[in-house]
Amino acid sequence: MSKSADHKTQVNRSNRVAEVRDLNKSFGDRVVLKNVNLDLYENENLVILGKSGAGKSVLIKCMIGLIKPDSGYINILGYDVNSLTPNELNELRIKVGFSFQLSALYDSMTVRENLEFPLKRNLKIYDKKILNEKVMKALEDVGLAHAADQLPSELSGGMKKRIGIARTLILNPEIMLYDEPTAGLDPITAGEINELILEVRDKYKTASIIITHDLSCARTTSDRIIGLFEGYNKVEGTYEELKASPKEELELFFNY
Repeated sequence: MSKSADHKTQVNRSNRVAEVRDLNKSFGDRVVLKNVNLDLYENENLVILGKSGAGKSVLIKCMIGLIKPDSGYINILGYDVNSLTPNELNELRIKVGFSFQLSALYDSMTVRENLEFPLKRNLKIYDKKILNEKVMKALEDVGLAHAADQLPSELSGGMKKRIGIARTLILNPEIMLYDEPTAGLDPITAGEINELILEVRDKYKTASIIITHDLSCARTTSDRIIGLFEGYNKVEGTYEELKASPKEELELFFNY
């Protein structure tokens, strides 16, 4: 049986690992986020579902200090994000893994070198044996141990996604952020990435936020879904609860 057939986990709602309150962000006259609120709990997969341009990616970039909000409160793993120094932000980003939509691999580096890079830069690990052990474990966890010495240009889109996730996992994050993890993938490869997200949660005991407009991804990976529409988080619940909801905003996703 695949994990997606019975993926729900026991979420510990007594242990909140991320909190966002009344978050607002505009770019010029364009309002992107309007009083957004969310909580993320230990070992939970939270999906942020919405159309392109709904503010999903801006939200998670605000959460790790890549974008500064206009107002609102963000607490991640006990860090008050809006008040952090650059050094404190770096500390937080080691604990929060960010899987970018386009994988963000360095084209001139092999897969191995791409995975070694955060270990050298963030953890100051230079011992070749330790680097090799950590790289190979991360690659094995995403099913690509054989690709260690390939260049990104030699990889398929799905393989690049997996390598991007492996490079994030190599620092053993407590929270994973996935930005459109199935974008641009065929249905079979997208399904494999969805399964990998569940495996990562189980192996690494992470809490995760998955940003997507892909209903299949939301259904497969989520313990809970927040629907973000026109900058507001208008709906919240499990997949089954939202599917049964009469709200007009959900018709785009459930009625096609």
